[in-house]
Amino acid sequence: MSVLGATGTPAAAVPSLRSSREETRSLDELYRAALADGGKLVIYAGGDTPTQQDATKAAFRKRFPEIDLTLIVDYSKYHDVRVDNQFATNTLVPDVVQLQTLQDFTRWKEQGRLLPYKPAGFSKVHDGFKDPQGAWVAIAAIAFSFLYDVAAVGADAPKSPLELIDPKWKGKIASSYPHDDDAALYLYTLYAQRYGWEWVTALAGQDVRFARGSNSPGDAVRAGQKAIGVASSGTLLSTSPVKWVVPDGHPFMAWGQRAAILKQAKNPTAAKLYLNWQLSAAQQQASFNGWSVRTDITLPAGLKPIWEYPNANIDGFPRFMADRAAVERWKQTFALYFGEVKGDPSPGWLGLHPGA
Repeated sequence: MSVLGATGTPAAAVPSLRSSREETRSLDELYRAALADGGKLVIYAGGDTPTQQDATKAAFRKRFPEIDLTLIVDYSKYHDVRVDNQFATNTLVPDVVQLQTLQDFTRWKEQGRLLPYKPAGFSKVHDGFKDPQGAWVAIAAIAFSFLYDVAAVGADAPKSPLELIDPKWKGKIASSYPHDDDAALYLYTLYAQRYGWEWVTALAGQDVRFARGSNSPGDAVRAGQKAIGVASSGTLLSTSPVKWVVPDGHPFMAWGQRAAILKQAKNPTAAKLYLNWQLSAAQQQASFNGWSVRTDITLPAGLKPIWEYPNANIDGFPRFMADRAAVERWKQTFALYFGEVKGDPSPGWLGLHPGA
């Protein structure tokens, strides 16, 4: 007969609540230890294209050239069930998961699947971007809003999402499907809650070009195919030729991309090296959008910490992701307005064990 823990799950699956100490070894010390442990590392990263993490791979390999790094990009909603299936079949591939599906980290912690670990700098991470016991930590702050081609829109540039339903923008908007990507879904949910279903109806009549992948709206705008892109990441540090918009008093959304070491990881020391490197001051200062998950990083002029934007809804996204029944209702409702998701996944079809 199995013994149940306080949560009703088998006691063996209940993770230890003892807080681990923050890492004190330097990156060079961890590097040497990782090489001594075999020098390999496999990461499953959420993303939209096979090359999306190429800059990360290049920077890591430059700093730690003897580590055999494999970094696989796929939609987070495929990586998470892929990992679950690998658990079920005892065929686990990755050492680290870094995903947008925030609810999985809560679930995996409860199941005892994550290795409690606090990288150097953990104490400086914003409280909303880390698990108190170190089961996971956010390594990057990402935000979704809308953007436009400055030259294409001219003086008529939309100042808020509310203006996207102006008839002059008909046929000129690209968007990622809100019912394919949960971050895009949350953004559209915020829009619907703020502007009403009349706004959603009007947008559905704007001949929006929907595509898979949150990269697709920005790509369409930068290629000159569309003037406006909705539900895509961006940065406030650049205003030309494309401007990514965070309008005062109107919603956008942001979150901390969570990362964790799996307890069954074959290469835990290299995984620890990776998390320490990602949270290092140098890496946090080099973020593409200027934001950091750490509270002690000086941001570029004009930026506030992401948690200081009241319209970023950083607390709302984890709650939204946790309520999967509500998520499904929102998905199917937007499908009624915008049609079913069409097209192959933008990272390709990777199967059950990529990186093995």
